[in-house]
Amino acid sequence: MISQLGSQLSKENNDEPGYCQQALNSETLEQGVAFLCTVDAQLEWIQRNLGSPPLWAREPGFPTLVLIILEQQVSLASARAAYKRLQDATQRITPQTFLLLNDDELLQIGFSRQKMGYCRGLANSIMEGEFDLRQLDILDDATARATLMKVRGIGPWTADIYLLMALLRPDTWPAGDLALATAVQVVKRLPTKPGAEEMDRIAAPWRPWRAVAARLLWHYYLSLSDRKKEDNLQI
Repeated sequence: MISQLGSQLSKENNDEPGYCQQALNSETLEQGVAFLCTVDAQLEWIQRNLGSPPLWAREPGFPTLVLIILEQQVSLASARAAYKRLQDATQRITPQTFLLLNDDELLQIGFSRQKMGYCRGLANSIMEGEFDLRQLDILDDATARATLMKVRGIGPWTADIYLLMALLRPDTWPAGDLALATAVQVVKRLPTKPGAEEMDRIAAPWRPWRAVAARLLWHYYLSLSDRKKEDNLQI
């Protein structure tokens, strides 16, 4: 039954405008895990030994996108600390409250000048009506990703993480995530860490549940050492 469900979803054209597959929830996450266990022995091993992964859901909207921008190229702990200082400084993170902060305040919070510019540009584009995060809900994966990437400072990784964590798209695959690549290298016994093209090739059999596969692999990554590798995992 699960295998048939996966095959049926695989045949859907999720690049078709207006098409949006059901967002992940606790039930569909388990369906995805069950399907992946039938098509990949290493993913089945992860589930059997570590159990199913968390959903790792984030609230859609401006604050989450700011957090993901903060997470670019830095440790998760560092980004979360800066985000907490931003929350304390604004009480409620909105485009309006963000734009009230000056350069010195944002630098003290933990923003680089580059990320400061990215988030100000994002806030201005939302306030001026040029970019509406809410519209992403009705777009297919490819269109939603391309729409996000039109915003300065939002590249493939940032767009993929937003789709995967905030919009809970079941087949988003952040091929450029370093922790994910590390997990794939170990699980698949590869001599070197795979690049984005190889990551896409390896993940092809996992469609339409690649976002669930990513969660399984992050789940495994966290188990690789007693330290849990929180400082390196971008989720």
